[in-house]
Amino acid sequence: MPEGKIVKALSGFYYVLSEGSVTQCRGRGNFRKNKITPLVGDYVEFQAENKTDGYILKVLDRKNELVRPPIANVDQAILVFSASEPDFSPALLDRFLVLVESKEIEPLICVTKMDLVTSEEAEKIEQYVSEYRSFGYEVLMTSSKTEHGLEELTPYLKDKISVFAGQSGVGKSSLLNALNPDLELKTAMISSHLGRGKHTTRHVELIDIKDGLVADTPGFSSLEFSELEIEELPKCFPEMVEVAEECKFRGCLHINEPKCAVKSAVEAGRIPDYRYDHYLTFHKEIKERKPRY
Repeated sequence: MPEGKIVKALSGFYYVLSEGSVTQCRGRGNFRKNKITPLVGDYVEFQAENKTDGYILKVLDRKNELVRPPIANVDQAILVFSASEPDFSPALLDRFLVLVESKEIEPLICVTKMDLVTSEEAEKIEQYVSEYRSFGYEVLMTSSKTEHGLEELTPYLKDKISVFAGQSGVGKSSLLNALNPDLELKTAMISSHLGRGKHTTRHVELIDIKDGLVADTPGFSSLEFSELEIEELPKCFPEMVEVAEECKFRGCLHINEPKCAVKSAVEAGRIPDYRYDHYLTFHKEIKERKPRY
């Protein structure tokens, strides 16, 4: 039985890439009954008489899936944040990082527009960058000249399924367009009074870019922790995971527990205050979340 990867889903058809060519398939009749929805990024078994008339017989196990955009088996999320216009936001970056970590997706932080900030602002951002690197994150710093960012980014795309995400209005679509000019994504001007970019796409597709596959739509349009349990949150902060073994209690949530190594590390300046503050904010948000039935 041939296996392949769904690279596009549109109007009930799934386009399966296998051995260098794409076959148009439908899902099996019993998929709907069994509540199976194939997603872009899924590895599948399929059969086909020809290139336009195939059937997906089985969806293989996923390592992860996103709801928006609906996509599976993502290897990395390229989190694009700007140094300026809009200003760099560690709070928003940490929110993205937690969402990405909770899905076991490798994050790559990309700070753009470094040439548009004053030396004082640059110093502040470089301080953040060195801290994020010390937590174990990969961070690229690029200028507003897109081609500079592309050279840095290209090696990271090879052999991976990547999604772009990050602050609104930082030029994610422009970056994707520069990586593959055929895309011509609808890049909307930042609506200045909102400080937000608008993006319009009706289907998800994986596009072959620099020997990897990239989703043609920015990811994570929902930034709520709707699927994250409170016990999982500490595992989404690598620098906490590192010291948590020294906590007195197993399963310590680093809030009110005595002899908490994480709180000691914050007090000693080994974990920055802002990271711990964001952790507390997210913890409260998950705790106060309305139950789903």
